[in-house]
Amino acid sequence: MTIDAAAAPMKRANPLARFTSALFGIVPISLTMLALRFALAVPFWKSGMTKWDGWFTLSFGAQQLFVDEFKIHWFGALYDFPYPQLMAMLSALGETILPVLLVFGLATRYAALGLLFMTAIIEFTVPDGWANFHLPWASMALAIMTFGPGKIALDNLLGLDRSRA
Repeated sequence: MTIDAAAAPMKRANPLARFTSALFGIVPISLTMLALRFALAVPFWKSGMTKWDGWFTLSFGAQQLFVDEFKIHWFGALYDFPYPQLMAMLSALGETILPVLLVFGLATRYAALGLLFMTAIIEFTVPDGWANFHLPWASMALAIMTFGPGKIALDNLLGLDRSRA
């Protein structure tokens, strides 16, 4: 008798396990991953849209944030961002390109990794937001990196990432 054959009667005999599988198995994992990708993309997209004054023109306000306002909090001290104009441009590009990749499910795991990296930098810039914003963002990015984009994604359609979801 194999292990699978021995486990089969136990699976059928547990009504709570059958009920749980039936109840929570209604929603496909791919739909869950799609919702998760949208949930992570939206706040970054909204922030990215505030940094532009038209096509490829970074707003003055976005640049000044990195020059005057944003500081890196490190071991109780405040430090200026190195190359603030470049940091403003990279931030604006990341906050607009990476969410689009997430929503379409293209290079999804890498887009999630990029947003996780941005979340870490944001945490060092605005350390008070860790519980309400940064922790959920990091958790969503890690879940997407771990489980992949799901079947409702260009990655799956193009054969770039055949995730289990």
